[in-house]
Amino acid sequence: MLGKRLIGVITVHGGWAVQSFGYGRYLPLGRPEVLARNLDRWGADEILLSCIDRTSSGNGPDYRTIERVAAAGLTTPLVYGGGIVRSQDGVAAVSAGADRVVVDAMLRDVPAEVDGLAERLGAQAVIAALPVSSGPQGLLHYDYRARNAAPFAPLILDLLRSGAIAEALVINWRGEGGTGFDLDLIERFPDPKIPLIPFGGLSNADLLRTVLMREQVAAAGIGNALSYREHAIRLLKRELGDIALRPHSFNRWTAN
Repeated sequence: MLGKRLIGVITVHGGWAVQSFGYGRYLPLGRPEVLARNLDRWGADEILLSCIDRTSSGNGPDYRTIERVAAAGLTTPLVYGGGIVRSQDGVAAVSAGADRVVVDAMLRDVPAEVDGLAERLGAQAVIAALPVSSGPQGLLHYDYRARNAAPFAPLILDLLRSGAIAEALVINWRGEGGTGFDLDLIERFPDPKIPLIPFGGLSNADLLRTVLMREQVAAAGIGNALSYREHAIRLLKRELGDIALRPHSFNRWTAN
């Protein structure tokens, strides 16, 4: 049985890797391909390239950045998210060098395109991005564009359960850039059968252990915490020795 994974997340804004503070302030960190090469050498199980300015600008996926990162000679699977609003965008991102893709706006705007993307790439190549927070009546799905949160739309829940999505990236958007994760986002997730990837505020081994011990959690995304210490993932894996983590060397994801 495959172990759980640690995913290094590179946030990209304007073509540069950045540390994001509330998706409103950005601290430049360097070229995405340099950070990706480091994550690859240090033992990340996957690398997520999250281009956060592409959907709002209407410019579509950042194919140049995907190509630059893919050309860095990575042995680690590359996941891309940002600006994917049609199934052909996702297919083109894979053609540019990504192994899998993350979709967000497409879930809300054109859910039928998600089915089409899964048909073309295989469902294992499609991840749903779900920025969420916990409220008195359950989880609230946050819309970055409208700047509001509401219960999950029935169409989105149906899509998640349809088999067109391999995993859900559960984004703790309130804790973005911080050092904490709301465990309610896992415990109150509306479907216990969907593999989850918690992300946002995961920065130390104790918290990662707590998250990874949840049966529904397949992987954990780590962002800012990896940018300021060499071999950060390798050191985290050493501290998480009691968790069944996936070995660093494994076959790349392949699309159908």
